[in-house]
Amino acid sequence: MVEISEQGRECTGLPGQGGAMTASDVQAWFVREVLPLEAMLIQFLHHNWRNHGDVEDMLQDIYVRVCEGAQKQIPVPAKPFVFTVARNLLIDRLRREQIVPIEAVADLDSLGVAKDEPGPDQNVIAREELRRLQAALDRLPPRCREAIVLKQVEGLSRKEIAARMGIGEGTVKDYVAEGVRALAGMLYRNDPRKKANA
Repeated sequence: MVEISEQGRECTGLPGQGGAMTASDVQAWFVREVLPLEAMLIQFLHHNWRNHGDVEDMLQDIYVRVCEGAQKQIPVPAKPFVFTVARNLLIDRLRREQIVPIEAVADLDSLGVAKDEPGPDQNVIAREELRRLQAALDRLPPRCREAIVLKQVEGLSRKEIAARMGIGEGTVKDYVAEGVRALAGMLYRNDPRKKANA
């Protein structure tokens, strides 16, 4: 059985049978390769686990698993092995809880957990809204449309828009205000959801 000292700093009591690593080999490897990763490992756990009070216990569990794995063969390089053990421990704990709250894991891709994606109905609604917006933009006067696209789509400042369009900043402000009012009128006057709620 693997034992971790009170500080979790060394592996002891590791059997060295039949080609397996000796306790001193594993302990030397652990001190040389694993302990320098502790700060990164703690940061990883804090970043990916919602209950920061569990981090010290999780760190000890990771050290136990790392030492058990190193008994058979010392992994080279150590860092990917240690962080894979940490990731697997997070997955095991999440499975035990039977739920995966969104704040539990910052990077769901690293766990291979399915993401919530919009359903087909949401995709259809979004596409329809984009079509309505494009149709409304197409009905704006050309200079007004250009100012709106530069401001809202490209994210340019009033000064940058003025330079690009060769007009004053005050005129840009007027074009944008006029365009927003016109779009709001076109989009919300004919909005079927608004009529349904009325």
